[in-house]
Amino acid sequence: MNRNAWLEGLRFLCVGGSATALQYALLIGLVHVAAWAPLTASVASYALSTLYNYLANHRLTFRSSRSHLSALPRFLLIALAGLGLNAAIMWLGHERWHLHYLMAQLLATATTLGWNFAASRRWAFAPPPR
Repeated sequence: MNRNAWLEGLRFLCVGGSATALQYALLIGLVHVAAWAPLTASVASYALSTLYNYLANHRLTFRSSRSHLSALPRFLLIALAGLGLNAAIMWLGHERWHLHYLMAQLLATATTLGWNFAASRRWAFAPPPR
């Protein structure tokens, strides 16, 4: 892997880490303050952190030259697939395996991380064809 790819990966981890922190803050607030069910709160917090994640990844991580009109729909499809994966893992972990909701969310986050990076890098924010 070349130096630029390593730096891009590091930026992705920083942006992703801050988006994840936002997601977890929303998740905990929705569960403990608003008394939402953990699965519902997880889906909502994932969806709400997606806008920040898109803007930061477009500008900072991938420094994409792709227009928002082109990149945003691609990113939203990736995020929607990630949301489905996140919800499935939350349901399985919390509802079926009876893990604490934060442990189930950690499993979901770890699983979706690789998917989000690879799909974003190769498709959503890849340079447009010439």
